[in-house]
Amino acid sequence: MPPTPPRLEIKNVTRSYDGRRVVDDVSLSVRAGQVTCLLGPSGCGKSTALRIIAGVEMQDSGEIYVDGVLICDTKFRIPPEQRNIGLMFQDFALFPHLTVGDNVRFGLPGDRGRTAGRVRELLDRVGLGRYAKSYPHELSGGEQQRVALARALAPRPRIMLMDEPFSGLDNRLRDGIRDETLEILREQDTAVLLVTHEPEEAMRMADDIALMRGGQIVQQGAPYNLYNAPVDRDAVAFFSDINVIRGEVNGALTPTPFGNFLAPGVPDGTKVDIVIRPQHIKIDFDRAGRGPNPTPGDGTPARGVVQRARFMGSESLVEFRMDHDGSILKATVPNVFLPKPGMALWLMIRRDRCFVFPARP
Repeated sequence: MPPTPPRLEIKNVTRSYDGRRVVDDVSLSVRAGQVTCLLGPSGCGKSTALRIIAGVEMQDSGEIYVDGVLICDTKFRIPPEQRNIGLMFQDFALFPHLTVGDNVRFGLPGDRGRTAGRVRELLDRVGLGRYAKSYPHELSGGEQQRVALARALAPRPRIMLMDEPFSGLDNRLRDGIRDETLEILREQDTAVLLVTHEPEEAMRMADDIALMRGGQIVQQGAPYNLYNAPVDRDAVAFFSDINVIRGEVNGALTPTPFGNFLAPGVPDGTKVDIVIRPQHIKIDFDRAGRGPNPTPGDGTPARGVVQRARFMGSESLVEFRMDHDGSILKATVPNVFLPKPGMALWLMIRRDRCFVFPARP
């Protein structure tokens, strides 16, 4: 028995404007009930890719399939309204002159009597059954977002495309609304393709992340894999702040003030960047004030002088100027830790949490 095809499959899609490739040979697939996130900075091509899938923009090359059936290439194109694809956007796009019920009903075939049951079912599901006769301006932002979700789900789409639909919501509401939305979409076994520029949102929502840069997908996989096995320095930096320690390879090792780092297969004399996140720099409180006397196996400490410290809520961020080269390294410390500027402390690093990449020019 042949395997079930993905609900949505995009093959080698490209799109150019004025000779510049905005979407550059993008391929990905999304299965029923799966949430895939197109993640990247503004202008990287993710929203353009979404519009091409929706059918409101044409690709220059490539193919799009739904359940294994071609819906669009450069010669054949099924109109957007016939693709059975739902759309949700940042601005909700509700009709202000229509009631909540009529907004949800919009786009459903049949008269009011035939669609009443579906509208009532969806409004009850999103917790807005009592607001059927209200107007959008009478609702909060979170309630408007749920109306937009109900309207997008009304025709029972097989695929839901979401272009930063939660970015306009208050931070206090956002997490709850996102979780409720995904629960409903998974109940419907809908394939979801979500566009966002926020790594935290992608990590929270996605089963699979496609990291975009310059119109291309540079890395794709589960959130854990992208965070812990990044393809390059920019991929590390997109998910968190980073520290960079410059080194030069000698005999497959890179000497640094924190000890030697393995660089197998890298030619001698090659400059490399050792990248580490602030949470993986540790302050050696036991050694503070008495100099570096490493115990076996604890690695090599390096001394830094506090430049400033800030409390961030659940942790403190401390910046150090390192003795060995004057560079600045940042460390995060749980809870409240606010040493005075000028205080010297010894730092250790999680060697198993460092990434070694070719150095930037």
